[in-house]
Amino acid sequence: MIGQGFMGRTHSNAWSQIPRFFKPPVAPVMQTVFGRNAEAVAEFARTWGWRNSSTDWKATVAAPDVDLVDVVTPNNMHAEVALAALKAGKHVACEKPIARTIDEARKMVAAAGEAGAKTFVWYNYRRCPAVAMAHKLVKDGALGAIRHARAVYLQDWADESIPLIWRFQKEGSGTGANGDLNAHIVDMVRFVAGEEVTEVTGAIAETFIKERKLMTGPTAGGIAAGVGGSSRTGPVTVDDCVLALARLSGGGVASFEAARQATGNQNRNGFEINGSKGALKFDFERMNELQYYDATRPRGVQGWTTIMCTHGGDHPYAENWWPDAHVIGYEHGFTNQAYDILRVLGGQEPVVPIPDFQDAYQTQRILEAVMIAAAERRPVAIDEVK
Repeated sequence: MIGQGFMGRTHSNAWSQIPRFFKPPVAPVMQTVFGRNAEAVAEFARTWGWRNSSTDWKATVAAPDVDLVDVVTPNNMHAEVALAALKAGKHVACEKPIARTIDEARKMVAAAGEAGAKTFVWYNYRRCPAVAMAHKLVKDGALGAIRHARAVYLQDWADESIPLIWRFQKEGSGTGANGDLNAHIVDMVRFVAGEEVTEVTGAIAETFIKERKLMTGPTAGGIAAGVGGSSRTGPVTVDDCVLALARLSGGGVASFEAARQATGNQNRNGFEINGSKGALKFDFERMNELQYYDATRPRGVQGWTTIMCTHGGDHPYAENWWPDAHVIGYEHGFTNQAYDILRVLGGQEPVVPIPDFQDAYQTQRILEAVMIAAAERRPVAIDEVK
């Protein structure tokens, strides 16, 4: 695993939990974790169960005892590490967004095709049982023709007190809320609706806090990782908020809103999809629940139904966890995805489709179209973004 921060903890927990709750066709061996500081990464390895630690990522990805490289670094290292791992003949799992730019993403897709290796991207919200259930209901025709999809990912952590961490700098992240948050909801709408975005009809991007205090120490854990801030400031070079309107391949329309300063929303990641026969709603802050509206019932008894997606045998992944309504949390989506990665590496089908580099590239094209539409104030067909 390359990286040891916030995502390093979530991934380490996922890999370590699989043998306790699942029976994958191949077993995970947590061989080596890379970090920049020798003492810190060694302590991380001891805490999370990695056999070895390293401060040389190039040697780590080329090691003969490594089969899968898991990339959990800031976005600016995704492409470089993934390309080196593919060249070394490794399978690669990479955090989202796949890369900072469309050019980097394109190179990663090409390299994966040439290498013939398996690739995976951590769009972990697909692995919430409720989201996987929504995907199944749409696939089974419960919603009929999709007319509307509206998706939001709203957080409120990025206030003026947070210093200039990598998430606020184009060099480190590529984009702000667009790549960090919009990526997830674009992927979820594609996954659940089973349709592609064909055009971004219009978009707006805004940076509310244009200067932030410079860091006075190393980053340390959490989304808003940072230690204090000096009296000096530096420019924020990415967006704080993005809103976009889009058209879907089945003739429907969609909206996407991503924001880091939407006060009162800690991690409101959700969607509502309306079809000719029914509708679905999901909100990650109530991640075990799926709202379903069956418009084929008599009008007098139509209404929203709350489905608690925790029943083993009926709801994806639920049988591996706890009894009905003994709810799961954020970390379980990562474990579910790690399990599906091992299923694919063992020659089996995943429980629900898992994005590879090519799939994640389609989401990257949409994110690029959003930024072009916002900058140039015009519609952008996805076919324009190659």
